[in-house]
Amino acid sequence: MDIIVCIKQVPGTTDVKINPATNTLVREGVESIVNPFDLYAVEEGVRLKEKLGGSVTVITMGPPQAETALKETISVGADATILLSDRNFGGSDTLATAYSLARAIKKIGEYNLIICGKQAIDGDTAQVGPGIAEELKIPCVTYVKKIEEAAEDYIVVERMLDAGYQIVEVKLPALITVVKEINEPRLPSLRGKMKARKTEVPAWTAADLACEMERIGPQGSPTAVNRIFAPPQKPSGKILSGELPGQSAELVKELKKLSLV
Repeated sequence: MDIIVCIKQVPGTTDVKINPATNTLVREGVESIVNPFDLYAVEEGVRLKEKLGGSVTVITMGPPQAETALKETISVGADATILLSDRNFGGSDTLATAYSLARAIKKIGEYNLIICGKQAIDGDTAQVGPGIAEELKIPCVTYVKKIEEAAEDYIVVERMLDAGYQIVEVKLPALITVVKEINEPRLPSLRGKMKARKTEVPAWTAADLACEMERIGPQGSPTAVNRIFAPPQKPSGKILSGELPGQSAELVKELKKLSLV
């Protein structure tokens, strides 16, 4: 089974800083990591390969530094990686990103299954995976927590719902997005680290993918960020003490200050 896994490199911190001029994340000087949900996608791809044979190719779109994220996937069992890196991709929203990744998958050619993490922790939209499937005109199953059965031309999966789960059989090729309940990602082996160090990561540009320029970058992004800001810190609470009648009177006084009564 030939599997493609899409990953994203994200800031490895909760102390996010915003550039007020561009309304974008400040990534300089911030450690970057593989999006945690994507690690489960890579692990599931490797497990399927080990069970059924085939290969795992990992792709991402980002700046040159995203090569380190791709090499990390080699160290845990991926076979090949591809980096989409071009200034023309900068400023892409989820729609433009899905289009670019789909173009890369079409260039790769033959595949049975595409696996994505359920969402990226920096955007939390959960839109790119389904967007890729729509561009490729293939079935998509989201929030997969278990692959019950897999063959060359179909898979049976268990997907999470708000109140239970659903068993779905889908013909391949298809795309699934996975949740953290699906597996436990392995640690890199010494042999894997050595292989990753030697691996050359090819970089593809928009021209290599024959992208329609009006569909990538800011011009291909129908959504725009007007303003990004950190929410104000909540004021510390006040603990009332004393007898109950006194606490009630104090509570009413405080609520009046907040115009709640």
